[in-house]
Amino acid sequence: MVAVLIIIIGFFTAFIGSIAGIGGGTILVPSLLFLNHFSESFSWVTPQKIVGISLIVMVFTGLSSTISYLKSKRIDYKIGVVFLVGSIPGGILGSWLNQFIEVKPFTLLFGILMIIVSSLFFLRKKETRPHSPRKQSLYVHSSIDLEGHTYHYSIPILTGAFMAFGVGILSGLFGIGGGSLMVPAMILLFRVPPHIATATSMFMIFFMSILSSTTHILLGHVAWFYTLLFIPGAWVGGTLGAKVNQKMKSETVVWTLRILLILIGIRLIWEGIG
Repeated sequence: MVAVLIIIIGFFTAFIGSIAGIGGGTILVPSLLFLNHFSESFSWVTPQKIVGISLIVMVFTGLSSTISYLKSKRIDYKIGVVFLVGSIPGGILGSWLNQFIEVKPFTLLFGILMIIVSSLFFLRKKETRPHSPRKQSLYVHSSIDLEGHTYHYSIPILTGAFMAFGVGILSGLFGIGGGSLMVPAMILLFRVPPHIATATSMFMIFFMSILSSTTHILLGHVAWFYTLLFIPGAWVGGTLGAKVNQKMKSETVVWTLRILLILIGIRLIWEGIG
């Protein structure tokens, strides 16, 4: 029964995570925390093991989603590389810091983080001024044809890499894959189209999770028996989620992420202070 439940959780976390570009950690982590409170079968769960499992599962979720998004040409490799430069070392540092977090503050901090991220989507977009020609070399410029429209946007290299470093720390610390922070940042701060942001996020999550999970493996945070049970469902869910994303409207993708993060945040804060 436990094995079946784990496979189902793996599928739905990857499916929803791939649609919203968040990787699934924001669903898998609280799901295991919840089961730990109400089922003896999940008494083995600790914050460190949860994060270790989450990051390894996201390697397969990210890979299956990336393969699907590759076929539809929705991944922006240029901005993906800029963010990876900052997020990779940040993820390694966050994974190391994770060993110092206890159950109660872990749950509460994770919930607060989700509420903050969901709030970012409700901020009013502000118009940005054109970049000075003298500073153009400090930006990565992209032009994407999507759904009959051409989108132009720019990413400041230093700012993007520095921000990604902070996201990487939180990713390794909480096992969230970084997508729940990077997707809002790409959409709100850099005006990246939602479909491109989610696809590029999954591309980044694949590489970030490899390095962050390696750190957790070396620290002994991985329960391998349970981890292997998550992988089949995560692979199928990641592939299917990416295909569904490509058929959704941009606004639907954004609202899916908004609602998801708010619900998770409220529940985790309640558990953390309870």
